[in-house]
Amino acid sequence: MGALADYFEFDEHDTDLATEVLAGVTTFLTMSYIVVVNPAIMTMFPGENGKPGIALQNYSPMEVQQMLAVVTILASAVAIFVMAFYANRPFGQAPGLGLNAFFAFTVVGTLGIPWRTALAAVVTEGVIFIVLTAIGAREYIIRLFPEPVKFAVGTGIGLFLAIIGLEEMYVVVDDPATLVTLGNIAQDPVALLSVAGLFLTLALYARGIPGSIVLGILLTSAAGWVAASMGYVSPHPGSPLAPSIPDPQYDITPLFGAFLDGFRNVDAFAFSLVVFTFFFVDFFDTAGTLTGVGQVAGFLDENGNLPDIDKPLMADAIGTTVGGILGTSTVTTYVESATGVEEGGRTGMTALVVGLLFLAALAVVPLAAAIPLYASHIALVVVAIIMLGNVTDIQWDDVTYAIPAGMTILIMPLTFSIAYGIAAGIVSYPIVKTATGEWRDVRLGQWLLALAFVFYFFVRTSGFLQGQV
Repeated sequence: MGALADYFEFDEHDTDLATEVLAGVTTFLTMSYIVVVNPAIMTMFPGENGKPGIALQNYSPMEVQQMLAVVTILASAVAIFVMAFYANRPFGQAPGLGLNAFFAFTVVGTLGIPWRTALAAVVTEGVIFIVLTAIGAREYIIRLFPEPVKFAVGTGIGLFLAIIGLEEMYVVVDDPATLVTLGNIAQDPVALLSVAGLFLTLALYARGIPGSIVLGILLTSAAGWVAASMGYVSPHPGSPLAPSIPDPQYDITPLFGAFLDGFRNVDAFAFSLVVFTFFFVDFFDTAGTLTGVGQVAGFLDENGNLPDIDKPLMADAIGTTVGGILGTSTVTTYVESATGVEEGGRTGMTALVVGLLFLAALAVVPLAAAIPLYASHIALVVVAIIMLGNVTDIQWDDVTYAIPAGMTILIMPLTFSIAYGIAAGIVSYPIVKTATGEWRDVRLGQWLLALAFVFYFFVRTSGFLQGQV
């Protein structure tokens, strides 16, 4: 115990082992869904041409999903252990949701690029990240973030977490007229259990009960299992009240090293554009998450910067490289880390617990499926409410702060992307500064960063990328 306290500097961060373990368990429960969701996305049949994501001859889709579950666990664990022992930060990492969807739906599905080539792009991106992080370039770029954007990221991520959680709880559903609307809570057992579990968790949190978020998740899961045993059925395909754990497939040799074949007969220009897109989105997703969660933990300095950010960035870069080698999409820092931070996690011990729990899930792949998504996502809504308090750090009486901050907060949840929200704030900052005559306050690097985002969005939305493949 003393050795752990000394290594992770418990006294310096005003924490203890019990608090760190509880925080690690909380973070794991809220992000463990990726063990199930990542394989499902990576093997879907996206696009009109019907091309799947990762598919293997002589293996059924279920067997491939089990391989990917193992790969997801291993890639996450590697990145998290680097985060724990090298960076000493309480952040969890795993294959990113938006990036795995881009991998399967856009790169493989729409563009028709072989999945092995897509993995080669992920590995290439990871190696570039390692080099840029080692020389301090990534930290320099992040420090170019305008101050209002830095302080708005936490609130934007909170809203982003809320919409993810409420959708998975079927409290918020899609609507052809208004895009989103209230779900049919009274007649939907999943939504009804979610709402009951959410208010129970909020009540426990308000009472100051330790581990309130974990307790709320477990009680909601138990209620779902009881409801399923009584004959209640979920109306949502793929979202049962009490999911079962399928038989595991541990042999990942068909995926391990598959990226090497992806470098053969590749179109250099199209490959470069794919690497650029992975790089851009992952870079700013990770930067935004580290800044936002770091704000919740009280890690940011007076200028809104995360000290020694190069260390958690290196964990992200190594995780991405290892993930691509093993056979999965880009690994990134998870916004769900905010749940563990809210429980008091402040050191790498929290991350170590998360990593060990991921490895424990190998015993019965995927162990995390025992927690229904609608139950685990209650934590996201609770933390989202807490993170909204970060909005008070923004100087709303200064229009050059209010506009970039407001754009960051609004665009992030509405486009379902942390990176897009940050981009909106970065692009608007030099514009409003110039409009108010304060153009001298804008650094050259901030102009270049804004122009880079404008170029990225032109490539991303104009159809130019599709035309090159």
